[in-house]
Amino acid sequence: MEQVESLDFTADATFLVVFGTVLLVRCLLPFAIFRHPLIGIVACLIVDGVDQTIFQSFGYDPPFYQGYDKAMDVFYLGIAYISTMRNWMSWPAIAVSRTLFFYRQFGVAAFELSNLRALLLIFPNTFEYFFIAYEAIRTRWNPERFGMRFWVIVAALIWVFIKLPQEYWIHIAQLDVTDTIRDVPWFLPLILAIAVVLALVAWFVVRPRLDPADHAWQLRTPPMPAELATAAQRAEYAASHDRVWSTASLEKAGLVGLLAVIFSSLLPIADIEPLRMIAWVAVFVLVNAALSIRRARMGKFSETLTPAFLLRLVFNLGLLVAVDRVFYDAMPLTEALFFAFLFSVLVTAYDRYRPIYDHRFGAPARAGAPR
Repeated sequence: MEQVESLDFTADATFLVVFGTVLLVRCLLPFAIFRHPLIGIVACLIVDGVDQTIFQSFGYDPPFYQGYDKAMDVFYLGIAYISTMRNWMSWPAIAVSRTLFFYRQFGVAAFELSNLRALLLIFPNTFEYFFIAYEAIRTRWNPERFGMRFWVIVAALIWVFIKLPQEYWIHIAQLDVTDTIRDVPWFLPLILAIAVVLALVAWFVVRPRLDPADHAWQLRTPPMPAELATAAQRAEYAASHDRVWSTASLEKAGLVGLLAVIFSSLLPIADIEPLRMIAWVAVFVLVNAALSIRRARMGKFSETLTPAFLLRLVFNLGLLVAVDRVFYDAMPLTEALFFAFLFSVLVTAYDRYRPIYDHRFGAPARAGAPR
């Protein structure tokens, strides 16, 4: 497992300011996905595409860029996946997105552990563009009108015609768009011509065949169910429905565990075997689930995410440091803080919005979903 170089904090101060600013943007911007999903994820995609250019414009080409970039990618995609529990009204679409998300994360984890680039072609990041497609459709049409077959077709089209060529270009051919535009004179005109053709096809062929729009443009998220509109209502729901041993705990363990394995392979942290790391994450998930359920039953909650996140961050940081000192004594405090931050953000958001998913899509609701 090859890890990236550590950031040298004795480097040029200008670069540290630029890198710190870009890193802060990439850490905070994904939270816009919860309320403005289409704008938020497109913004994350744009920043992901230009950050290396920003670094190079200041005369830097960080040797650790690839690891940092992948780490930030999996972070904002994790946020996007959790946001589907809060915002999406179509269970078939959520089922497809869940499959695409975990399929990709498993492939990335396998790649980081094996360095076999073909895995990134076999496990393409279809989830991201599927998320964009759903949110683009939702701006004018009600996603609930479409069944499982429709969403599978959307995912398949993205997989075959967008992601496979893109993954081949980036990970197999290992080509860079900026370098290709600079070195191949006809490449940029070709890209622009293709974009114009696609736009014309969309306007003159696809648009006239679309069903009439269901509503005016909607970029903000739909309202949460009235029964769970406040943190107090969600806490009451969690107190009566949540269990420590549950499919939600299993999904959280898989979500955070895979991301932790990916992060650990990208960043210079303590060397812990992947299966052992996933096992520890599962323990942390169960402990956090017990804590959340206990607080919910005691009637303790916060209407905003920040206090709940800070409380969980302090708790998990202390728990992580204690486990490391007893079993490993190998993880510096800065790295423990990073992992506690990652874990606490994802679990806090998941616990906040999973009750909305459970309320909307219990077994009877899924049974009646359009096919």
